[in-house]
Amino acid sequence: MAYLSPQAKRDKAKRDLKAAKTPARRKKKAENQRKRRAAAKKHGKSWLKGKDYDHEDKKFESVKRNRGNDGNGTKKEGRKTKRKKK
Repeated sequence: MAYLSPQAKRDKAKRDLKAAKTPARRKKKAENQRKRRAAAKKHGKSWLKGKDYDHEDKKFESVKRNRGNDGNGTKKEGRKTKRKKK
């Protein structure tokens, strides 16, 4: 695990907060909270342990699978396939 200097830690916190407050992230967070509350009511809180809601597949799956891009890794996730030529 890489450790950050105090200044780098503050800068990263600002970047992370800015990313978390984008309209798309807020929408996903609100959706996730609604889904988790409904699932906890239906299945019980213990059923949700270790699971995240996958907005792409529209279902709950393990944190490992969801954050690991369904086994494909996250290197190319969310990027355009072709670069613009200058």
